[in-house]
Amino acid sequence: MLTSEKPFVRVRRKLKEAKNHATSQDKKSLLVEDECNPVHELKEYILSSFGQTADLIMENVKIAENEGMLFYLDSAIDKSQLQQTLLNKHTYQPNSHFDLKTEEGIRNYCEQMFGGAGYKLVQTADEVIKEMLNGSFTIAFKSFPLFICIGMPNSNLRQVTEPTSQTVIRGPKDSFVEASSINLTLIRRRIRNANLRFEEFHIGNETKTQVYIGYMNKIANEKIVEEVRKRLTNINVSAIFESGNIEELIVDKTLTVFPLAFNTERPDTVAGQILEGKICIIVDGTPFALLVPAVFTDFFISSEDYYHHYSISSFLRLIRYISFMIVLIVPSAYVGILTYHAELVPTQLLIKIMAQREGVPFPAVVEVLIMEFTFEILREAGIRMPRAVGQTVSIVGALVIGQAAAEAGLISNLMVIIVAITATANFVAPVYSLSAATRILRLILIPIAGFLGLYGVLLGLVVMVAHLASLRSFGVPYLAPIAPLSIKDQRDVFIRFPYWGMRRRPSYLRTAEPIKQQKTGSNTPPDMQRRNDG
Repeated sequence: MLTSEKPFVRVRRKLKEAKNHATSQDKKSLLVEDECNPVHELKEYILSSFGQTADLIMENVKIAENEGMLFYLDSAIDKSQLQQTLLNKHTYQPNSHFDLKTEEGIRNYCEQMFGGAGYKLVQTADEVIKEMLNGSFTIAFKSFPLFICIGMPNSNLRQVTEPTSQTVIRGPKDSFVEASSINLTLIRRRIRNANLRFEEFHIGNETKTQVYIGYMNKIANEKIVEEVRKRLTNINVSAIFESGNIEELIVDKTLTVFPLAFNTERPDTVAGQILEGKICIIVDGTPFALLVPAVFTDFFISSEDYYHHYSISSFLRLIRYISFMIVLIVPSAYVGILTYHAELVPTQLLIKIMAQREGVPFPAVVEVLIMEFTFEILREAGIRMPRAVGQTVSIVGALVIGQAAAEAGLISNLMVIIVAITATANFVAPVYSLSAATRILRLILIPIAGFLGLYGVLLGLVVMVAHLASLRSFGVPYLAPIAPLSIKDQRDVFIRFPYWGMRRRPSYLRTAEPIKQQKTGSNTPPDMQRRNDG
């Protein structure tokens, strides 16, 4: 709140220190006396902070017979909007009767000239620099030490498009973009409720990245919200560029391959999870938002599940769980059976397998590892290569290499089939972070199966489940609601109940309001209604 008292006290020593230590993290706010020239002092402090950067613009202006100066970063503002605001509204009109020597006069001037654009009056040079970095231009007058900052950030941003990593057949086709302001709008458009809260943080000593948390007041667990605030506030790093940086810094445990925060680029997914009682984290500069707490079953659920009939959605969800087990177990089980447990295979099938492997010079475990690493190389090459040739190279490369290796006798035809099925099943996962974790676990289980057979596979799965049971996401058990088991939460885990049957929010979130909708009775068809009335 601005006051009419003297807000500035000139300290030459602080200005000198700012000049000598332009990159210091703890610069003091520049304060000047009323009898000094605020514009001159602000100019010196801005020059000491930004140095001779090419995009710093400082122009002398004369507004209503009052001399001043305009400051902005050419790379951070929308120049066309700047010209429209300053010139089209006759800001420089000399006959304007504005008393710019008092705070009230400056406020009247701003309300008439910049009321629609939105303005902010600041008192210190540090605040001016902060606003300039956020895309504002500043007007300073020699007559009064109060600075006008007007936000006009650069609007050259990527437009809202379809999601690229989490596509759906039926459902909204919009996705988040790199601008956090647009992302907040996409969420607000879906949740038109005054209880939707957004809180802003600035993280990164050098980047000052804008980070927002979003949650539903009176629904979300306040203890979890406070824990999210605490972890974000305790982050002390030099730079934040993507939500993945935030994820590594706030999760409960880092020594795990499983994702402890759910990432998505879909606004409808974020809106739905917020209404369930979760907290979203939006980072400026990335289209991927985080949702916490996250549990293991969240990564098998797609937003499209709630747009199809519940029977179809339940079937597709079961397919995802089965695909996860195929990716995890089939290659290692193949190695274990052929190496130690051949008696488990039917005789006719075993004869055919051995006939195909007759000329293969490698044991089964080496054969599988060679094919797995070859496919990983092809997949990575397909992602990194130009889009025009990436998919062609990956598909053709896999077919050509697989067929040539089988004809050369380096691998068996069955091995090509197993790797192809495993790779295809890996793409069924709705979230990429889970499929990446599954690939790592698969490569760990294969050599274990080569040494210990199926007993090694079983031992590896037991260790994995024990590890999952030990994980927490913001204090919530990672295997909830399976372990600990919650019967009333099973309506949206392995299968999906009808929409009218999912009345409660997940109990493991301990939300302030556990009931999300009232019980709805079945509808009576119109013809039956007429028959009953008759």
